[in-house]
Amino acid sequence: MRQLISFNLITLDGFFEGPNHDISWHNVDKEFDDFSIEQLDTAGVLLFGRVTYELMASFWPSEVAHANDPLVADKMNSLPKVVFSRTLEKADWNNTRLVKADVARDIAKLKQQSGKDLFLFGSADLATTLIKLGLIDEYRVLLNPLVLGKGSPLFKGIDQPFTLKLIKTRTFQNGNILLYYQPDKI
Repeated sequence: MRQLISFNLITLDGFFEGPNHDISWHNVDKEFDDFSIEQLDTAGVLLFGRVTYELMASFWPSEVAHANDPLVADKMNSLPKVVFSRTLEKADWNNTRLVKADVARDIAKLKQQSGKDLFLFGSADLATTLIKLGLIDEYRVLLNPLVLGKGSPLFKGIDQPFTLKLIKTRTFQNGNILLYYQPDKI
């Protein structure tokens, strides 16, 4: 059975993006790129909400992405992708399927299939839905050594506390710390 893994970069004050979807603060370098390739090698399907999908689909197929990060660009463009949106009319990015309804059923089907894991990148609104449905098996949070002061909180819309169990950490030379969590099943 596949696992559903949520991956996000956040600031010390808990934001996954700044105002106007700004992610220019992401503290990435060669070591992060190597990690990204390792992580993508374990991915079978990428999952997105509409906003993250539109940002990713506008960047990864571009010449800039191929010039600056060809291995990650190739993986991002070739992996199967599912975008969950009630408002998006079409999904043109290579290997993308659009799902407009019944997120829980579609995710359950994907998790039952054999193959590599499912990865949710960004997509805080979709993550909130999946958290409330109990469908996320692992959270990977890359803590950037930065305080933004304002932006979008990673866990917005969560109205009930839930606990996580730390299973692993990884420290990067640039000061980032990757935290691996699983839902704490009490």
